Amino acid sequence: MGLMDKLGGSVIQGVLGNMSEISPEALQKEYGAYLMDGETIQTGFKLVRDAMIITDKRILEFDKQGATGQKMRVNSIYLNSIFGVSAETAGFGIDDSELEIYYIQTPYMKAHGIQYANKKFEFPKKYNIQSLYKMLQELAYDNYQNLNK
Repeated sequence: MGLMDKLGGSVIQGVLGNMSEISPEALQKEYGAYLMDGETIQTGFKLVRDAMIITDKRILEFDKQGATGQKMRVNSIYLNSIFGVSAETAGFGIDDSELEIYYIQTPYMKAHGIQYANKKFEFPKKYNIQSLYKMLQELAYDNYQNLNK
């Protein structure tokens, strides 16, 4: 496969809204300044200018904005706040795979009036989301058990 095929594939995936897996080392170089002391990147994905990084403490979402991408929004979802995960695998044609994460936004997770949110991430058909789903589902299950003690 030539360079143009690789570039063309990533551009098409970007247009479709699908992320491609990027090495932790490359993500560390570009986004390391946003990590907390002692936090380590487990895996990460990139969509043209935007990125999603999973560390040992949280999921970071980087949303570069504007024509130059100089402006950027960074959002965090703490791993201990995730209580549910759903997955949709790719089908026939140009379908993609999706992971949706359900999490608690309220700082006090056992308080009355808990606020919930969800976030959907799309992945290219060629990326097998099963191991990522399994890791997040096990995490969600443990969190769910701890919240309901």
